[in-house]
Amino acid sequence: MAASSVLSFWAVALLLIAVPGADWAFTISAGLRGHSVYPAVSGLIVGYAAVTLVVAGGVGALVAGSPPFLTGLTLVGGLYLMWHGVMTFAHPSAPDTPASGPAGTDWNTFLRGIGVSGLNPKGLLIFLALLPQFTDPHGTWPIAGQIGVLGLAFMATCALFYLGLGTVTRTVLHGRPATARLVSRLSGAAMIGVGAWLLIDHLTS
Repeated sequence: MAASSVLSFWAVALLLIAVPGADWAFTISAGLRGHSVYPAVSGLIVGYAAVTLVVAGGVGALVAGSPPFLTGLTLVGGLYLMWHGVMTFAHPSAPDTPASGPAGTDWNTFLRGIGVSGLNPKGLLIFLALLPQFTDPHGTWPIAGQIGVLGLAFMATCALFYLGLGTVTRTVLHGRPATARLVSRLSGAAMIGVGAWLLIDHLTS
């Protein structure tokens, strides 16, 4: 596929990633809770990898065209984000201090990251609407392969962006536990808001 298509998609993807949302809130919260943001960011990337495979395999169109299934996915995703936001808000942490709440192990953080990105129906719909626009149906590569390449570009950009965001968060707030806890609570509130918006937007549309 043409390099220009990948670059054009990358520019659009970067704009989407740079807009604060559930991924931002989760990364900031995980950065404040753990000694490393790698488990959190790895989980987000694996979630997006799953969404890419779903879209590349043609399942995304079937999901989007099935109102009951999409509603179920929206309910699960929205409630999951709200639950994680409540836990984060109720048990905020600062860098280098033990979390009193559900911080858990790196493995748990990794799994929560998969849930944040992989269970977000908006992510599926964005990928479904966005990825095919940058493919070439007359190209030598199959559409599934082209979508896979674009998905990899998105995941690589996500990884770099969120690793930087988490690291900067820890660096800036290191030694400021009160501010860090406030930011952690704001991140939890943001996830609650995103989850609630998912539910309200879907159920009222």
